[in-house]
Amino acid sequence: MITEISAVSFRQNLGEMLNQVQYRHDSVVINKDGKPVAALVDARFFERIRRMQARFDALCQRIETGYAGIAETDGLVEIDAAVALERARAQTVSSPTGR
Repeated sequence: MITEISAVSFRQNLGEMLNQVQYRHDSVVINKDGKPVAALVDARFFERIRRMQARFDALCQRIETGYAGIAETDGLVEIDAAVALERARAQTVSSPTGR
């Protein structure tokens, strides 16, 4: 479950919020002036986020290396074409007639 709370209420209820995250594995979104500014999440969940970020960064680096010799505009055209192709395939698979 995700709880949203103001920064003032968060400060006043820090112990309760920590227990909610630690024992119930909930998340708390902290708002300031009605806008989300931070989140309190379970440490195991945060570690998963960090691992995913590291994998994403490595993937971005591989893509950057793979396109190093290609002009940016040419690379973007190729990426856009690949995205369009996959979207068309996904639409074909999810259409009621299968076509």
